[in-house]
Amino acid sequence: MTERQEKYKGPVVMRRSQVDGTTTDQRLLDSRGPSDWVHTDPWRVMRIQAEFIEGFGALAELGPAIACFGSARTRPEAPTYAMGEEVGRKLTAAGFAVITGGGPGSMEAVNKGASEAGGTSVGLGIELPFENGLNKWVDVGINFRYFFARKTMVVKYSQGFIVLPGGLGTLDELFEALTLVQTQKVTSFPLVLLGTDYWRGMIDWLRDTALTHGTINQSDIDMLQLTDDVDQAIEVMVAARERRRTATDQVSEP
Repeated sequence: MTERQEKYKGPVVMRRSQVDGTTTDQRLLDSRGPSDWVHTDPWRVMRIQAEFIEGFGALAELGPAIACFGSARTRPEAPTYAMGEEVGRKLTAAGFAVITGGGPGSMEAVNKGASEAGGTSVGLGIELPFENGLNKWVDVGINFRYFFARKTMVVKYSQGFIVLPGGLGTLDELFEALTLVQTQKVTSFPLVLLGTDYWRGMIDWLRDTALTHGTINQSDIDMLQLTDDVDQAIEVMVAARERRRTATDQVSEP
């Protein structure tokens, strides 16, 4: 039998040594065959697509929401935990749902405050080797395999960030949001840092080092609002919501 020199696999053409000896259907239906194909990049695309579909479906009717981030290592007896509970309660009272990373610590505190206040408490978890899934105060929860799918959901379905003291994961979310605002990928997106003692050193470095070296502008620093007052943080989110509503009303007017 002459060796096949060309094969089409959907839109992909393979020639010469790249031609394989099996078909996708064959591997699907033959349970005795190798299963490595489910770990290949084309198959991962389907998993990625499924994560976006699940996220969009679960959150499409969420309504106004604020994302809250902070350390998973915050203990229940810590003042920051109590602050997180207060944030969850007061965002609920202001008519917002809350979105967190769904983990323990400060995220749990925000979810707890919102859930106990009768609000919508959302947790968007991520598969990690050292955390045990969503905290018990999450009322609507989605677990993601991929960070980028999770981040898309956080930004798409929140109208602002309230950031409690946190580590690398918190910084990652914070600076990604800052970059999206700076590059105008998202608009009318307030960012509030709760905990002046914790965050001031970072603000000072941005001003005294990054700004001095010309790698950022003053307007980039101005995007961050720093406070210890939960009420002030909520007021920032409410004011941004009202500006968004006004802008929407003006656009819809004949």
